[in-house]
Amino acid sequence: MKTIESVCVYCGSSTGRDENHFLAGLTLGRSLAQAGLRLVYGAGTRGIMGAVARGAKEAGGTVTGIIPKFLIRKEATEAELAQIDELLVTDDMHQRKHLMFDRSDAFVALPGGIGTLEEIVEIMTWAQLARHEKPIVFANIGGFWNPLLTLIEHMKDEGFVHSAQRVQPLVVDRAEDIVPAILAAAQAANGGNGATPIAIDRL
Repeated sequence: MKTIESVCVYCGSSTGRDENHFLAGLTLGRSLAQAGLRLVYGAGTRGIMGAVARGAKEAGGTVTGIIPKFLIRKEATEAELAQIDELLVTDDMHQRKHLMFDRSDAFVALPGGIGTLEEIVEIMTWAQLARHEKPIVFANIGGFWNPLLTLIEHMKDEGFVHSAQRVQPLVVDRAEDIVPAILAAAQAANGGNGATPIAIDRL
């Protein structure tokens, strides 16, 4: 596993009902910047997505936004997009997802909707197929991802998750613990001391 330099964050383009999810986005963005890690995300400026980018920029971080043409007016204005350090505009969602994968050394799923779910599950699928060994984190703020984690365990119990050793996402309950979790996982994979970061479980 290579050194962690950039982290892709999947999350909702709306704020949701729980303010803690929005605050978690701000905290994660700040944490990435303070650790010198580039944020890679969907380039939206609203909702939790906007909170992560705002947190990163306010803390002096660098942000790469990747967005398909058809979403520009829905998720951000051209003036807002101009504030992103690196903006990549794609033709479609498939190209966007591949670029996000290529530009990132780790992946985090904050609370979000169907799009967020689809993106993190695809990353897990690619891990199962041995396409990558990059850290995957479920930011389980307020237990948001508990239903999905229970379903994944059920799939394993029923024998439908093959190569389960390749699908080992980290489950982190607090936004401030996400970056330490990623860095510790990378260190362990690279032959470090194997120290386990706090507040983390493995599926």
